[in-house]
Amino acid sequence: MKPVILTDIEGTTSSISFVKDVLFPYARRALPGFVRARGNEPEVRHWLDQVAMENGGMCQDAMVVETLQGWIDQDRKHTALKALQGMVWDAGYRSGDFTAPVYPDAVEALRRWDEAGHVLAVYSSGSVPAQRLLFGNSDAGDLLPLFDAFFDTAVGHKREADSYRGIARSLGREPGEVLFLSDVVEELDAARDAGMRTVLVDRREDYPQPRTGAATNGHVRVERFTDIDPAAP
Repeated sequence: MKPVILTDIEGTTSSISFVKDVLFPYARRALPGFVRARGNEPEVRHWLDQVAMENGGMCQDAMVVETLQGWIDQDRKHTALKALQGMVWDAGYRSGDFTAPVYPDAVEALRRWDEAGHVLAVYSSGSVPAQRLLFGNSDAGDLLPLFDAFFDTAVGHKREADSYRGIARSLGREPGEVLFLSDVVEELDAARDAGMRTVLVDRREDYPQPRTGAATNGHVRVERFTDIDPAAP
């Protein structure tokens, strides 16, 4: 049975800068207009009211928006913020305001692995809806059909071994049958502790200073997806 390939997104399939320099600023700019236009829709209202209640029952949407914008600036991982950002990004993708960059070598390898019969899955700190938006609206087209499963921090923190054990169970595999790709050594450590095989993706675009020797903490290191051999022990 071919190994499952589980991949991170930021710094791995896609640039770290896209989320920080494109998606977050776009959500910050677009939130006021989005809330004015769609604030009465039940799904949007639910999250706005949750933020309001958690912050003393603020009664004006403008104040809620300011709170959300502050959370964006703080890179706060709040469920309501993630949900509303996802709706704003969905509107942005649909209107063609941007597409999501995926490194060409990642696209090439993912397509090749899919054709070879590997199960492909994603594990990212971004919400599953945001992950699906990114791969469904990439600059290489709709890549969603390549993937079999998506996981976010609902399964656990990315630096905890139990999260990876849970993902393996969800995929119906033993941890040793899963290859995890990430740019973060601490995440790879947790995956290895769970029994997964690991590869450190050390892209020059995201990490100008190569991480070699002790900095890899024993993980196989590559600079491109095309250097990854899923069958390697």
